[in-house]
Order: sequence, then structure tokens, then C-alpha cells
Amino acid sequence: MAEAGKFRYIGKHRRAVEHRRFVSGRGRYAADIQLPDVLHVAIVASPHAHARIRAIDASEALAMPGVHAVLTGEELCANTDAMLPGVDAPEVKRYALADGVARYSGEWVAAVVAESRALAEDAAEAVAVDYEPMPHVVDPLAAMEDSAPQVHPRHGSNVIFRRVFDWGEVDDHFAQAPHKLSYRVRWARSSTVPIETFAVSCWWNDATGILDVWASIQMPKYPDQLAKALRLPGNAVRVHYDVDVGGSYGVKRGIKHTVLVGYLARKLGRPVRFIEDRLENMRGGDMQGPDRIFDVTLAFDAEGIIKSMRMRAVDDIGAYSGRSPLQLGKPVGAIVGPYRIASVQYDAVSVMTNKTPQEAVRGFGQAPTNYAIETGIDKVARFLKMDRVELRLRNLIGKDEFPYLIPSGTHYDSGDYAAVLGKAMDAAPFDDLLRQREELRRRGLLAGIGISTCLEPSGGNSAFEPLFNAKNPTTTWMDSCLVRIDLSGSITALMGTSTSGQAHETLVSTVVGEILHREPDGIRVLHADSLNALPSNSPVGSRMAIMLGGAAAGAAKKLRAKLLRIAAHNLGVAEDQLAYEGGNVAVAAEPGRSMSWDSLVEIAHRMYHKLPEGMEPGLQEKFVWEVPTGGKLPTEDGRVQMYPCHSFESHVVLVSIDPETGKTAFHRYVCGHDCGVMISPDVVHGMTYGGIAHGLGASMMEKFAFSEEGQLLAGTFMDYLLPSALEVPSVTIVDHCTPSPLTEFGQKGSGEAGYLGSPAAIASAINDALAPAGASIDELPMTPQAIWSALRKARQEARTQSFSRTQEVEPV
Repeated sequence: MAEAGKFRYIGKHRRAVEHRRFVSGRGRYAADIQLPDVLHVAIVASPHAHARIRAIDASEALAMPGVHAVLTGEELCANTDAMLPGVDAPEVKRYALADGVARYSGEWVAAVVAESRALAEDAAEAVAVDYEPMPHVVDPLAAMEDSAPQVHPRHGSNVIFRRVFDWGEVDDHFAQAPHKLSYRVRWARSSTVPIETFAVSCWWNDATGILDVWASIQMPKYPDQLAKALRLPGNAVRVHYDVDVGGSYGVKRGIKHTVLVGYLARKLGRPVRFIEDRLENMRGGDMQGPDRIFDVTLAFDAEGIIKSMRMRAVDDIGAYSGRSPLQLGKPVGAIVGPYRIASVQYDAVSVMTNKTPQEAVRGFGQAPTNYAIETGIDKVARFLKMDRVELRLRNLIGKDEFPYLIPSGTHYDSGDYAAVLGKAMDAAPFDDLLRQREELRRRGLLAGIGISTCLEPSGGNSAFEPLFNAKNPTTTWMDSCLVRIDLSGSITALMGTSTSGQAHETLVSTVVGEILHREPDGIRVLHADSLNALPSNSPVGSRMAIMLGGAAAGAAKKLRAKLLRIAAHNLGVAEDQLAYEGGNVAVAAEPGRSMSWDSLVEIAHRMYHKLPEGMEPGLQEKFVWEVPTGGKLPTEDGRVQMYPCHSFESHVVLVSIDPETGKTAFHRYVCGHDCGVMISPDVVHGMTYGGIAHGLGASMMEKFAFSEEGQLLAGTFMDYLLPSALEVPSVTIVDHCTPSPLTEFGQKGSGEAGYLGSPAAIASAINDALAPAGASIDELPMTPQAIWSALRKARQEARTQSFSRTQEVEPV
């Protein structure tokens, strides 16, 4: 990180500000909010994948002690507006409770409110619901058929979004290419499953007409969408962002939870809270991720140069649409990965089924796309009998080609992909891995080396919104920060968003300290509430280092400019003759003529007669920053600058597999990572390590499986397996830095780091291990059972082929 040497505080190792309260057990989470006379909610959920609700009898529940209300969908839907579907699908209406029809097993059909959660749960069991089961569909390809049961009949189709993008001379490139290779891969539905489920408390104040909300939230436009659904003006909802969020990675959306609780708080005149239990979270909490089938064809020549790609991605979003269809949009900004692929056809299909709805999950659809592309790279190398590293090097965009324009209209800002791959291979070291692989194979194990070279688009733009819905011409996804210096000279910064472990307080204090030359540990950073906050689009899309960091820098630079102007006025020189150092200002040619930080601050606050004419007293500035390269609508053919910055990661992995059990063991794991200038290296490394663990789960363990009847088969941690410290290997992270020319310090995003490349690399390693046995797997997760089944199938096929050859040579 030579680039970090230019800075005082940026890029230096420093304990995160937030860690003190977390390590000492003093975090303040949504479940810690204790409101007086609070009531508790329990849910009545549908046991059917698809059923008409004929009647709900709550009389027995209402007669139970401590029960205050039973809310049905009939009442709630009549008094709230439907939540936004994300795409142009006005007939796909979604409410917090089912509106006459339950469309997935686990959908909420009623809510019981009582003096305690235990009482509410007991009463929920006494609510009698008369269901009329209806035909259902759980397979996304079957759901696309005209004869399939309709999840939302008024929409007219189970396909909620489809668009075929053609970028470049796809047909010509395919016609000219001597080789074409087609394959199908599937990314199974998984998620992040943070330890904290979603929690929300609401308190309606009739005197002020304000609904106060405390929630474990990570979501853009949360207060606005909540107010709209509750039919309230925007200034009647106050979301308190000073609540620690116990992990999110995209899934803490919680709109339906908050609409439900907010309505009940207003109806009952009492504070109400709802904390999901684990089954509610996993079955009906809207936190499941992409469930995607890719059909890909690559066109390439004998030298391995890939010229064009056709990709169809069918994503099963479940029964309702939030932002989930847009997860097919983010990959537009990195649709060719880090490779010089000259043309692309991208068929993006979002399909509804009778399953739990999807929500945004870390990477917003990019990790599955990276897996699909990297699988193809390995398949081309195998087809050509070419080294996988060599094939990548032939196709990687060169360091002297930036900014690089890809077919879909996005410019990659900067990078040196070959260097990062080289650093990862050197750290392994790769020659040693080759020797270890052969030694493991000699011992009777299956062993393989995995490689991936993947992009992490960052900076969270709004471009996928108008790209997927022309009726939504959003072109700004700003973020902002307010910084003030008080009379004592202390600095306070204010941000309008929640934090779920990304160390935003550390980010802002480091950036402000860097600009003002003041020690970051002395800078206080606060979370505003939504009525006092500046505009923010929340920490999604690996955007906060870029956007919040840029906004904090902008506000601090305005304060620094004001201090310089005060000094110039009092020292009687032009501002360009001054030097700013450590918060003090001196005449550059006469260092003895200077003004201290304290004296400048005092003038700003107390000595109006010493201020330049027209300057307002005090030291407080805000800055609102638009996404670099943002602000434009897509072209008619769907070309758009999706994200401004592009981090890069290369993973090198060595695994072995026990051929008798299918159990996989890791022997080496290296991740080369380039996210530009790291503002807080320790925070970046922590997120990268966690992302690799998340990717390990997605590639080897985690799956929300459903039965043919539409029942979730993985609603507990006995069935939905998560990696623990035993499964996650020791990881070596190797840093590289190509600064972004678009950001204040050269930083890029890193919140999705590790996860965007690890599933592809682990799959690559497992398939390399299976290759000598004639087996392969093109579906995640690659569980021990899946590996064992693939090996068994390969052995059976080998025996069949051997028998056929024997029959052919047998004399008549």
C-alpha cells in the first residue's frame, strides 16, 4: 500500500472506534430498546404454498388473558398501501399480511398482539384459519410455462421482468469464432443469516403526530417507503439510526415488519415491538437470496481468446417482488468480468414462484454472475487443454487499458488484474501448490487447485432502477455528511444512516481527521435520526467508503477553506500564501507569522469583528455528494455506467476430498485484493475474511431447499448449515493498490470483498479435484453428498463405457 504513505491517517492501522462498545458488551441493538408498556407481536403463518384464505376466527385468541388484538390482512390491506415492487408490475401487490391469498408457506396471514411474546405465541396457536389450497409452482423454469399456476393471476404471467440486452456484434463474433462452448450452472438459494434476526419497535405519539421507529435496518429510502405504506407524510416518521445492527449483509430490509408494527402502534396507542424468531426469519422474513440458473455460451478461438458471450440468467425471486429483480441489474456493470470480451447478449429473467421472497443479499447478484463466468473460463481451458492461469492472463484487461469500456456501457476506472493474480500466486506459492496437489493425489485423495479472478463493482449507483423500470427515472444516489467544530475546538460529524458492522464511525473520523489534520480518535461521529439527518442511500453496494467518505471529506474541506480565509484576513495575506499544517495556519514565506487552531476557532465562534466581510460566524458545514459518473439515464439499448469504481480480487485455493465420504479439506487459501487506497486496512481485511467465509458457505453448505409441495426444508440450523471456525480455513490476504481516479483519496468499495470471488474459486478447486475421476459439479452448494453422488455417477458411467468397449471387441 505505497499509496497510503501520502496520508497522515488513511491507510494506517488503528483500532475501530466502534470496537470498544462491542467488545465491552455495550452495543445498543434494536432488542435493547425498552419502551414503557410495550406490546409484543407473534405471527400466524400459512402452512400452504398457495391457498385462498376463506375465513379467520380469532375469537378464542382474543379471549385469552393479556391479548390486545388480532390483526388480519383484510384490515391491514384496507388501511395501508402496497409496498413497492421494484419493477413495473402494478398488479403484483404486496402487503405486510396476506391479502386474501397466501402465496408461500410461511407467509404472514395474521398478527397477534399481547402483553408478552409468550402470550402472543400462545394466542397465535388459537387463531383458526380456513384455507382453500390452490395449485402451486416452485420450479422457476416450470413457472415460465404458459400452463403453470399463476402466483399473481392479475399480472398475467409468472415472469415479472424480462429483457434481452444485445451489446456489440454478438452474432458476427459467434459466426467468426472457431469454437463455441455451452454450459449450465446453478446458484442455489442462500443468504447471510446474521446472528441477529430482524427487530423493530414503534411508538406513535398522538400529541406530536410522529411515529418513532427503532429497527435493525439496512435499506435505502426506508423512512420514505414506510411513510408511504402507512399513508403518512414523510415528516411523521422518525427512524432512529443510532441503533447498532447485528449483522446484515443486505438482508435487513424489514419494510413489511415495520409497516405491521407501525400500524399496530398507531391503532392501539401503545408502543409495539416485533422480534423475529429464527423460523420466522428464515421462512417468512424475506431474507433469502438469489436462486439463479445460468445458461451460457462462450465464443472463442484456438488461442483461448474469448470474443463473445451469450448468457441467460433465470432468477427465482419467490412470491413477491421487492428489490430482488434488480439483483439481475448490478451484473450489467461487470457483465464480462475482468476480461476483454467484446460483445455480450444478456437475457435477464426474473420469475415468481410459490416460495419465500428474495431480498438483497451481499453483492446484489454479482457473486452468482462471477461464479457463472469463472466456471466458463475453466471449461474453456479444459476444452483447449490450456493452463487456467495462462488462459486468464490472455484475456485479462491490461493495466494500460484503463479506463476500459465494456460492451454494456460501463467504464472500469482502474486496475492491474495480472499483478493481483501474480501476487496471489506468489503468496501461495503456486509451484508448491502443484507439488502438494500431486502428493495428496498419491495418498489416494482427490485434490484440486482453484482460481478465480473477479470484479467487485462498488459505489452503489441508481442506474439499475431506470434500467429495469423506465417509469423510475432516478439518477441520483447521493450521500452526505455534516461536520462541525465547536468553541473548544472539538470536531463532531453527523451521518444519516445505520451501521451493521462496517465501522462507519471509524471511516468518517479518519477522513475528517485527514483533511483537517486532527487526531481521528478525538473526533466524535454520530448517527442522526431521519428527521434530523442529511440525505443518504444507506450502506449498500460497497458504497460508503466512496460516498460517505467523499461526503465527509467534502464537508471537512469546506471547513478547512473557511479557516484559511479567516487566517488570510487576520494575517493580511492572500490565501494562496498560507500553509495549513496540523490545524494551524502560517504564512508560507514567514513561518513565524501564524495562527493556531484554537485562535482560529475562537474567532469563528466569538469574534465577529475579526471575520472576513460577509462570513457567517460558527464552524459547521455539510456536503452532499453524488455518485461519481452517475446522474445519467440508460441509453435505449441499455448501456449505462452502472457503478463508478471496480475493486478486484483473485483467489487461489488448494483442497483435498476424501473419495469415500465427499468431505472437503482446505490446505491453502490466498486472496489477492485491490480496492484502491484502503482508508482502514484492518476493517477491509476483516470484511474480506468474512466475505470468504460467507462464500465458503454458499459454495459448500448453505441452501434454502424446498419440497415439491413448497415447504421449506431448511428452516433451522440443523438443516441450513453455516460454516463455523472449524470449516473456515486460515486465509492469507495480499494487498495491491491501484487508486481510483474518481474518488477523494483513490479509495474503492470493499464491503462485498471476498464473497464475490470465493465461491467461484472453491468450485474451481473442487472440480479440479474431481476431474481425474471423470466427475464434475455445476451446481452450488457442493456438499459432501453432492460430491459423493457425482463420483458415484462417474464410476457408473466408466463401468458402462468399459462394458460397451468389451462388448464391441468380443468375437461373434
